[in-house]
Amino acid sequence: MSIIDRIKPEFEIVDKVETIRYLEHGWPTALCRWHAHEEYELHLVVKTSGKVFVGDYVGQFSPGSLFLTGPNLPHNWVTEESSSNLVPLRDMLIQFNHETLKKAFTAFPEFVELDHLLESSRSGIEFKNYDPELAKKHLELIRDSQGMKRLLYFLNFLHELNEWSEKVTLSLTKLNPNLSSSSQHRINEVVNYVIDNYKNNISLVEAAKIVNMSESAFSRYFMKTTGNRFSEFVSRIRLGRACVMLYETDKNISTIAFASGYNNLANFNRQFVKLKGMTPREYRKTAYKGLISE
Repeated sequence: MSIIDRIKPEFEIVDKVETIRYLEHGWPTALCRWHAHEEYELHLVVKTSGKVFVGDYVGQFSPGSLFLTGPNLPHNWVTEESSSNLVPLRDMLIQFNHETLKKAFTAFPEFVELDHLLESSRSGIEFKNYDPELAKKHLELIRDSQGMKRLLYFLNFLHELNEWSEKVTLSLTKLNPNLSSSSQHRINEVVNYVIDNYKNNISLVEAAKIVNMSESAFSRYFMKTTGNRFSEFVSRIRLGRACVMLYETDKNISTIAFASGYNNLANFNRQFVKLKGMTPREYRKTAYKGLISE
């Protein structure tokens, strides 16, 4: 079974008894799936390496990778299949509610400094080169405390992350944060179709059939929900995969173009420059220097 085959779109309903919910799990686990929920999620990978999927972003994770995903943003971390051993603790994470923070912002103006961080998280953020032991310590303090003390530990961690300079925005597509669970499910089905078929000829007709809409109705619905035309979304998925291959491999650019779903190198180059503001070759050179977000 391929990595993509294991990604099943699902909208997750989280129990809202707690303002800050701490979770941890090993690998393999049924909790690792392509899903979304209304809560923010701060996620530390403790063990294993593999593929990370956040919105239209596809990249790599490794021990120490730290991510923040916003409300209704689909995500998943899939350990490489070569890692067949059982892992007791792969992930440490906390989930927290947007409405609760909004009330805090109203009551305490000082909290507004976190607003940009949380807004950016709607596209997903990776905190590059953040000390994994420090991140683990922060999460352990939150895990092992209750009440006001837990809240203070949590806010202190968010404050440090807000100050961190090496933040990388992941997904180019922001989903509407006010989606109903049924709308989220429909969009997830389409996203799953694109991820599963980005190497092939992707049809607007087939995408519309998935959600039982006409082509015109689906185009309007997709634009309203994601802020992107369907063709732009497909292109971004393909170019996101191309970016990963550009900095992870030594494959030539034409091979990467075809592996990303483009059958015309000139069109690939044109779309890449339009999205990234530089050629694939320039991107690879810059990415090697660690100066660019994926």
